[in-house]
Amino acid sequence: MFGVAESQALDYGEGMDRLMRDRAPYALLALTCLAGWLFKWHCGAFWVGNVQYVTGCYSDAVPFWGLRGVAAGQAPYFQARMEYPVLTGALIWVEGGITRLGGARADAADFLTIVSGVNAVLAFVVLAMMRGAGVDRARQFAWSLSPLLVLYLGHNWDMLAVAFAVGALLAARRGRDATATALAALGTAAKLFPVLMLPLFGLGALFKRGERLPQRLASAATLVAVAVLAWGVVNLPVAIGAFQNWSEFYRFSGERSGTAGSVWELASMLGVAQIDVPTRNLWSFAAFAAGAVAIVAAGWPRHRDRLWLLFTPVLAWFLLTSKVYSPQFDLWLYPFAILTSRRLWPVAWFALGDALAYFAEFWIFAGLATPKMLAVAAVIRAGAMLWIIGSALTEPPPAWISRTDPRDSAADRPRSPDLSASTAI
Repeated sequence: MFGVAESQALDYGEGMDRLMRDRAPYALLALTCLAGWLFKWHCGAFWVGNVQYVTGCYSDAVPFWGLRGVAAGQAPYFQARMEYPVLTGALIWVEGGITRLGGARADAADFLTIVSGVNAVLAFVVLAMMRGAGVDRARQFAWSLSPLLVLYLGHNWDMLAVAFAVGALLAARRGRDATATALAALGTAAKLFPVLMLPLFGLGALFKRGERLPQRLASAATLVAVAVLAWGVVNLPVAIGAFQNWSEFYRFSGERSGTAGSVWELASMLGVAQIDVPTRNLWSFAAFAAGAVAIVAAGWPRHRDRLWLLFTPVLAWFLLTSKVYSPQFDLWLYPFAILTSRRLWPVAWFALGDALAYFAEFWIFAGLATPKMLAVAAVIRAGAMLWIIGSALTEPPPAWISRTDPRDSAADRPRSPDLSASTAI
């Protein structure tokens, strides 16, 4: 009897240990999100003496509360300006509505809290997708303990597009090409960067092994139709009803000169070269297009059957060559570097470079740093990104990529006959 009880106690203990290990990434992510909220929230709704730059607590949510009609409950695009794509504008409107439930006392700090809370939920969605796909624990912890979540949880609205894009990549891994394409198109309706996935999905369908040309052409055409439909469903109603405000995002992207973290603006700030906006648009696009083609060509022999793996290096190259490199753009790359990099060391260096560049850029605004300091941080970050690109082209993907997806194995595995009745006789 004591032996049975002892065995049951051991089993219970092992079960509790396993349960605690399973919940650990979620618990750590909760702490990280709490730190991210506190990092932005401590400055409150009113900034005094450049505190938003000195402490790094700047958040786009604070000025948006009053300047984009959020406090007044105005519908984005139809009643108020909005320089983001449609799904992000809709998210901002919903978050504003939740904030205004607090009544007349609701302010920008309350809005910041709601924005941080919604982004935290999306961060948990990303973690849940990683775990469901069988991503190894080290990568789960790299997301749960991400310093980028601390910096950017309450900074902007990028987590919506990140969640769509992660879902798209994991759907592509499972061979759900239409689902992956729809998710990437919806992500593009939130922020622009998931659009870089779509050509890779199309090429993967067009050159899929073991299928005849007509079938491959039909598959690629189907993905094009899915992408246009998914993007169009959420964009066309707004574009038709409020074209001027709907198109502001695209006009603004073309007209702005750049941000301090981009190579083009750094060259200007350091006196290396003064490049006007049209020239920046041309050169940045040409540099990105040439590099992206080179990345796909170099990665083709190794990743032809999984071209979606090249999204990470293509995205990294896009950030390196873009004229606009806002600080929170690093949150775009980070989860995909975690998911697809063979090793996590370059990802850690990227996170370090991001943190250094973040504070250097805001301290420039506060008069506490110089462009040279930002350039040093940008070089560290760029070096890590080039490392990520090189590794993606020369090394195999991480082991979890090749493992059978847990969600597929249970459904695909043949069931064994139930022999319990016969063996009991």
